Amino acid sequence: MPEKTFDILVAGEINPDLILSGDVVPEFGQVEKLLDSATLVIGSSSAIFACGAARLGLQVAFIGVCGDDIFGRFMLDEMQKRNVNIENVIRVPGGSTGLSVILNQETDRAILTHPGMITALRAEDVTDLLLRQTRHIHVASYFLQIALQSGLPNLFQRAKAFGLTTSLDTNYDPSEKWVGFDELLSVTNVFLPNEKEAVSLAGEANVDLAVSKLGSRVEALAVKLGAIGALGVQGGQMVRVASIPVNVIDTVGAGDSFDAGFLYGYLHDWELEKALRLACVCGALSTQKAGGTEAQPTLEEAMKYVSG
Repeated sequence: MPEKTFDILVAGEINPDLILSGDVVPEFGQVEKLLDSATLVIGSSSAIFACGAARLGLQVAFIGVCGDDIFGRFMLDEMQKRNVNIENVIRVPGGSTGLSVILNQETDRAILTHPGMITALRAEDVTDLLLRQTRHIHVASYFLQIALQSGLPNLFQRAKAFGLTTSLDTNYDPSEKWVGFDELLSVTNVFLPNEKEAVSLAGEANVDLAVSKLGSRVEALAVKLGAIGALGVQGGQMVRVASIPVNVIDTVGAGDSFDAGFLYGYLHDWELEKALRLACVCGALSTQKAGGTEAQPTLEEAMKYVSG
C-alpha cells in the first residue's frame, strides 16, 4: 500500500447508541410501557468524528476493538457506508460490543452504558505500518479508553517519528482528577476540549485564563463554547468565533463534528480563524437531525457559511 493513503487515523471506541424517546422513566414490578420511538444509531465520540471527517472529504481510517456481534457489525457497516476505512478494526469472536441506551425526554436525557470492548484498544495495536500510511492520528474519549491511556504518549511519540501530527479530545473526566496530561500534551499538536474540560484541566477560574495556559502547551488549541462558538490559540494568536443559528434537534456528537471541521482546516494549513469557523459550522449543522451523523455536512454545504 502506498505511503500516506490516509489523511487521518482514528484510534477509538466502537459502540452504537439506542435512543428511546417518549415516557422513558421505567417502572419496576414488571410494568410494560409503550414508547414513541426506538432508533439505533452510530455512537461513540471517535466513530462520529471519523464519519464527520470522511463526510468533509478526508480519507479516514479507523482502528478500534469490537465484538463480532450484532452491535459491532452494525457499527462497522454504518461506518463503511460513510467511507470510513475499517480494515484495521479488531473484531473479537465472542466479544461484546459496547452499547449506550439513551432515555430521551423533551428537555433531558439519561444514559445507560454497557462498556463492552470500549476499553480494550491498546497503543501497541496501532502498528508502525499503519502509522506510515497516514498523515495524522486523532484520539477521543480518553477516559473511556482505559487500556490505551498508559501507552498513548508513546503512541503519539511513535507517530511523530513517522512525520504524523496528533490531536486529542479527552472528553470529560468522570473522576474530575485531570491528571497525567503533562507528558501527553507535550506530544499533542492539536487539543480540542470544551469549555468545562479546558477550565478543569488548566485549573483556572475561567476559559480565557485556561486558553492562555493551555495554548502555550500545544501547537493549536480549539475550545468548544457550545452555541456561543469557539475560542482558539495558534502561533501566539488568540481568536474567538461565533457559531451560526440553527434549529437544534439533537446535540449528540456536535463536538465531534466540530473536531472534524477544525482538523480539516488544520490539515489544509488554513488560518486559525477560518478553521474555527468551519469547525463551528460543522458542529452547528450536525445538530439539525437526531443522532450524531445524520446531519453532518459535506464541505460544500459547510463552506456556504464560512467566509474568508
